[in-house]
Amino acid sequence: MKQRKVVVTGAGAITPLGNSVQEFWTELLAGKSGAAPITRFDTSKFKTNFACEVKGYDPKNFFDVKEARKMDLFTQYALVAATQAVEDAGLESGGINKRRVGVIWGSGNGGFLTFQEQVMEFAKGDGTPRFSPFFIPKVIPDIAAGWISMKYGFMGPNFITVSACATSTTSIIDAMNYIRWGKADIIIAGGSEAAINESGIGGFSALKALSTRNDNPATASRPFDVSRDGFVMGEGGVALVLEAEEHAKARGAKIYAEVAGGGMSADAYHLTGTHPEGEGALLGMQTALEDAGVQPHEVDYLNPHATSTPLGDESEAKAIVRLFGETNSHLKISATKSATGHLLGGAGAIEALVCLMAVQHDVMPATINTREIDPAVAVASNIILDQKMQRTVNVALSNTFGFGGHNASLVVRKYQ
Repeated sequence: MKQRKVVVTGAGAITPLGNSVQEFWTELLAGKSGAAPITRFDTSKFKTNFACEVKGYDPKNFFDVKEARKMDLFTQYALVAATQAVEDAGLESGGINKRRVGVIWGSGNGGFLTFQEQVMEFAKGDGTPRFSPFFIPKVIPDIAAGWISMKYGFMGPNFITVSACATSTTSIIDAMNYIRWGKADIIIAGGSEAAINESGIGGFSALKALSTRNDNPATASRPFDVSRDGFVMGEGGVALVLEAEEHAKARGAKIYAEVAGGGMSADAYHLTGTHPEGEGALLGMQTALEDAGVQPHEVDYLNPHATSTPLGDESEAKAIVRLFGETNSHLKISATKSATGHLLGGAGAIEALVCLMAVQHDVMPATINTREIDPAVAVASNIILDQKMQRTVNVALSNTFGFGGHNASLVVRKYQ
């Protein structure tokens, strides 16, 4: 069966750098950091007291009070991003078969905040169970996809993916494949996360995964730097409208870029650590390029997972060198978690958006904060530092890796 070409016809975003795609892209290219002291709770007893929070968000601007009470923050972010994407793609203008429109979303943690609040409330009481009737619907991760479909009447494939920090890359790959296989014409794909709370910060701190650079949060995330000491938590949501090329052309939709291929793999190595030689990362990238029909030398831009953890950055760099070679001066790399923080299950979606915009506008953002690249990182000369780089970007590759050894890589190509 001949596979259909899949393109992106809409995008929406609510991020630590801005609450629309344009705001986000402008701030990212300007080299801004989304990191600042946490405002949600008292962090005085925590080892880390900063994160990349979404700023200027008021649910009353998007939902009525009763509706907002039924949603965890991660679902609200999902709906805000999806609404922007649907409007951007012109899907509300009519003429589409809603039975052929699906939603494949991603969230690594689901209603983390709701779960914490409800359990803490129970623990403070006399043991009498007084849980909200919306407790379960707010907590389950798949509810975000459900809300999006109910808002618009989209009746096609509807589910979420969960693969830790590879989650929303996996959701986009699944959406691409469902469209390729003819199971849908349009799918809203992406991811959202809202884990900046006591449990999220405390839990990742216990794993010694977070940066503790409390004196200067804006420079804490420094991928590949010799002084990196952990990642910075981020939050938000990004939605992409994936569509079969012929369907998009038939309705006169604008086309951002092609989603050309995806690859998934497992490290089969460690609960939380990446394979020291990047075995799973290498396999994921190889599979993605093969799926897209792209050779390594054709890749112009790579957005790595690069969370700013000591072992993770080094192992990914080894995988990159094994695939692209040590002397590949053409490949350019920028680790945008340095600006956005790590959106966990939403990381793949926001970084797919970066690749999408890089391919469309022929500009690559910089890796901020990194000053002295670790000698163990053999791709040092490929990393874009300090300033954005203007250059033709025909093919971009995005990497995301998650606890449990989950790896996912996505290829975005300029639309021809």
